[in-house]
Amino acid sequence: MNAPSSHFEPHGKHLIAGKWVAGETTFANEPATGPSHQFSVGTPDLVDTACAAAEDAFWSFGYATRTERAAFLNAIADEIEARADAITEIGSRESGLPTARLEGERGRTTGQLRLFAEHILSGAYLDRRTDVALPDRQPMPRPEIRLMQRPIGPVAVFGASNFPLAFSTAGGDTAAALAAGCPVVVKGHSAHPGTGEIVAEAILAAMKTCGVHPGVFSLIQGGKRDVGQALVQHPLIKAVGFTGSLGGGRALFDLCAQRPEPIPFFGELGSVNPMFILPEAAHTRAAQIGEGWAGSLTMGAGQFCTNPGIAVVQKGAEGDAFVDAAKAALESADAQVMLTDGIAQAYKDGKARFVGRNAVRPLLTTESEGRNARPNLFETDADTYLQDHALGEEVFGPLGLVVRVDSTDEMQTLAKGFEGQLTATIHMDDGDADVARALLPILERKAGRLLVNGFPTGVEVCDAMVHGGPYPASTNFGATSVGTMAIRRFLRPVSYQNVPTTILPDDLAGADQ
Repeated sequence: MNAPSSHFEPHGKHLIAGKWVAGETTFANEPATGPSHQFSVGTPDLVDTACAAAEDAFWSFGYATRTERAAFLNAIADEIEARADAITEIGSRESGLPTARLEGERGRTTGQLRLFAEHILSGAYLDRRTDVALPDRQPMPRPEIRLMQRPIGPVAVFGASNFPLAFSTAGGDTAAALAAGCPVVVKGHSAHPGTGEIVAEAILAAMKTCGVHPGVFSLIQGGKRDVGQALVQHPLIKAVGFTGSLGGGRALFDLCAQRPEPIPFFGELGSVNPMFILPEAAHTRAAQIGEGWAGSLTMGAGQFCTNPGIAVVQKGAEGDAFVDAAKAALESADAQVMLTDGIAQAYKDGKARFVGRNAVRPLLTTESEGRNARPNLFETDADTYLQDHALGEEVFGPLGLVVRVDSTDEMQTLAKGFEGQLTATIHMDDGDADVARALLPILERKAGRLLVNGFPTGVEVCDAMVHGGPYPASTNFGATSVGTMAIRRFLRPVSYQNVPTTILPDDLAGADQ
């Protein structure tokens, strides 16, 4: 393995089927600090070239052994770690994220690559099943039938703005698709093209080390809507992974559905991640929960998809104590740099939706300057929230809304009125068990992950994690974009009836589970 320099200067090219390709036009990135660089603009023609290479690669990579694919995933992780300092440097310059955050995100990225490698080696994800032949069964014999999950083909992945490593070039969608045996074409996010480029260099090095077909991975930078549209509508693409806005994701989802051959669109689109503070918990530790909420709300300038944007608490002195503690903690929070100028402006626009709105009371209003964000806090009641759909729309940034309820019964009514969420949280003490027991079935229908006495920011990469939920949290409520179950998105079951073991796939021949 080479030992790349700790400093990285982007060359601004696309990676298409193992080659760095320049474009006819360029765009400049907008780093939080340091000089900008020029990057080639993607085109539909580049999309076509990359997709054709991915299809060609599928005939070898899709039928490679699990050992070979696991080695490739581990090699990508190795090459990313070999560029650790350079990745942190360029990532911090482009995104404004602090060093510690990027180092942690890099560890999550390499960790999930290694976890997926270990997972596919076990073979459990194949869900192999065998029904033995029953030749003497009456009135009709039964043939031998075997089943196994098989990769679907080339996958398109859209890089996310808020996670330049863990949800972008070599992030969860890419890692899951490669683990399944599917080549990947990534449309890089224009917020961090330099970070995408250096990670693509790591993947290219791993492809060369492992002798993988060069079409297994391509990165197309920049481009307008025509590039994204060309990618999701390309006939060789068989699924799409996306993390981003509701508007952009819904537009791509509709394009996938309108294709002559519709394909699954695994989109994570938005969530306000409500928290419910139950009476006994509010009685014993309202201030503690309020302070914790403020910390979670402002973590990473509120730019997490699991940011708990809404807190539900009863009216009265104990609810007031929760609100006072949260407000005090938010008032002392420093301004934080947001990922892009556009995101910073969207945060200001989101705050403006709440100012002067009927029956919405400002508790803390601040002015965010330039790319720096300061927290804001508002309060309303359950009736107002349920009647005003705009109050439930995600604000990407450190803005919180407290919804006050008259009773635990009204808390249940409010919970039923929420749209689909990534997470829902209950803060409870032992005396709240009956209330929580009544609330839990409602929240199960609303969210993919339920928490008790915690905060949802931070998603563990593990076997049991679900990062998804009913629409609009995600477009496929049966899938997750984090954890080993994410691999299943890019597989489909195939039954083999009376197929001789001599021609069965190696993973299925002799399997009796």
